[in-house]
Amino acid sequence: MKKGIVLILAAMLLAAPKVSFADSAVGDVIVTLGENLTAGQKDALLKEMSAPEDAQMVTVSNAEEHKYLGKYVPASQIGTKALSSSSIKIENKGSGLEVKTNNINWVTDEMYLNALMTAGVKDATVYVTAPTQVSGTAALTGLMKAYEVSSDKAIPEDVKQVANQELVTTAKLGEEHGQENAAALLAKIKEEVAKNGLPKDDAELKQMIEKAAKDLNITLSEADIQKLIDLFHSMQNANIDWNQVGQQLDQAKDKITKYIQSDEGQSFLKKAQDFFAALWNAIVSLFSGK
Repeated sequence: MKKGIVLILAAMLLAAPKVSFADSAVGDVIVTLGENLTAGQKDALLKEMSAPEDAQMVTVSNAEEHKYLGKYVPASQIGTKALSSSSIKIENKGSGLEVKTNNINWVTDEMYLNALMTAGVKDATVYVTAPTQVSGTAALTGLMKAYEVSSDKAIPEDVKQVANQELVTTAKLGEEHGQENAAALLAKIKEEVAKNGLPKDDAELKQMIEKAAKDLNITLSEADIQKLIDLFHSMQNANIDWNQVGQQLDQAKDKITKYIQSDEGQSFLKKAQDFFAALWNAIVSLFSGK
């Protein structure tokens, strides 16, 4: 029960990072479309995303997908066609980042949130989709491209690379430890880095990773730990605004506290408690023969 509540709250934590597009007006929508979509698929996705007629359109190529993912996943997984698409609606400053997905089977909403936070994106509603089931890794390329168009500000190449590396690393950890656990682990480590800075050596970094994993009741292998060390080496070499990352995490905590104290939050926790109680009773009945 305790672990279940921790995971629920961790997932809620990741659902709140804040993101904004400085030169775009609130309510503006930017749509990214894979260049290999058929006309029929484009029309269907635009309808699915409820894209307004005046939405700004951005095309994403398969070459761009390979450029940013080629170091982290096999070329066969990226494929030869750019199909992932997305929409980003600019929201009020401080409103937070919300991500919803459809036909994405490997990357979770929380993983996108974490990666977008690393890239410095804030205050928007994001929707990621595809005409068929896809892993979802390529969608981040389009989301960052849309941010650049809407803000008229380029994301540094090293930051783009590390955001993609983070997305893939988290997804791979999710295969072994659960998607929510993996996303929560990355958020917890990043919070520690935002507060105290990157450790001075690998020994301290490993200690930080192991402590975060222990707090979430996650058992990491040496290979898992090395993947995370490699990721944070990349982050150390990239121009990431850790002050902003820390501010987003602090804002997320405030949002969670207010949610838990609200009637809606209390109702959610009561339903979760009832669900686990019912599940436990069903297991007891099964083994008792009742």
